[in-house]
Amino acid sequence: MTAVTVPFRAGKEGYASYRIPAVVATASGTLLAFCEGRVGSAKDHGQIDIVLKRSTDGGHTWSPLKVAASNGDDLAGNPAPVVLDTGRILLVHVRAAAAASEDSILRGRVKAADGRRVWVQHSDDDGVSWSEPKEITKSVKKAGWRWYATCPGHAIQLRSGRVLVPGNHTAPPAGTDLGNEPRYNSGHCLLSDDRGETWFLGYVDENTDGYVNVNETTAAELPDGRVYFNTRNDSPSPGNRADAHSKDGGKTLVKPFRPQAGLTGPVCEASVLQLRDPDLLLYSGPADPTDRALMTVRASTDGGTTWRPVHTVDGLPAAYSDLVRVDRDTVGLLYETGDFGPYETITFRRLPVTDLT
Repeated sequence: MTAVTVPFRAGKEGYASYRIPAVVATASGTLLAFCEGRVGSAKDHGQIDIVLKRSTDGGHTWSPLKVAASNGDDLAGNPAPVVLDTGRILLVHVRAAAAASEDSILRGRVKAADGRRVWVQHSDDDGVSWSEPKEITKSVKKAGWRWYATCPGHAIQLRSGRVLVPGNHTAPPAGTDLGNEPRYNSGHCLLSDDRGETWFLGYVDENTDGYVNVNETTAAELPDGRVYFNTRNDSPSPGNRADAHSKDGGKTLVKPFRPQAGLTGPVCEASVLQLRDPDLLLYSGPADPTDRALMTVRASTDGGTTWRPVHTVDGLPAAYSDLVRVDRDTVGLLYETGDFGPYETITFRRLPVTDLT
């Protein structure tokens, strides 16, 4: 069986483009690969559905495409799935009007009802069917925040039972600023202590001095109980990655996000995954310093303090990614890639754990 499959290919199965991958393994071992199915173009706004393919053989083959979340002619995106200890799968995501572009939202030109709102739905049958979505915006988005996104990639459930979804937002601008300046990019996380019934905000990291500005964030629970957060940094310096730790399950950060110079890469989303056996924290993301290319898995044995490359996929264009533990011997990498551009396919690659250690 092949180690590489292509669940989503641009222009196929009713969508012009597929972006923003997320993948989880259910309690029964089924893999659920999510992404945004963009109907008319590759733009970040417009008619967008969250689409899904299932694999019951570890990613060797995939089911036909199905829609997991739809907002009619508008947008449902940024899938943040998490498998609970009960077997239920939560799908936290955002919704917005099709015409609400990122720039118009950042500049405050979109009314709240059409802007980025937060929803959750669930599946109790391994992703075959999904509940009606429930809006949780008022619990997790502060008044004045403009842009808002969940993850992207998988969310996590901590050993305490708490559900944690990394998020990012933009703070309202000051003075004559328009709101689309990178220094207003900020981070937070969504928390639930009753398995997704109710939600509240955890840490909020806002910093407008232009040093580290949190954007798309990924999280993992370390063996010592701390939560490790790794984020895309959109400020001009210093470097394109930053990270932070929490000792209280995401409610607060030990210190604000600080530069992570050990992870060279372009401005782009990435993914982290904590393996329990062996004890290894993994990171996936493009490794070219400036371009979205050279998808690479890196590993840390000290909770994210230092990193080393353990698997370079190839030198092709590549962008967003997500990691999943497929089974005892295999890690799965779901990532955007193509021969001539990073958004031609969303590809799934099986990686032997022995190759990562």
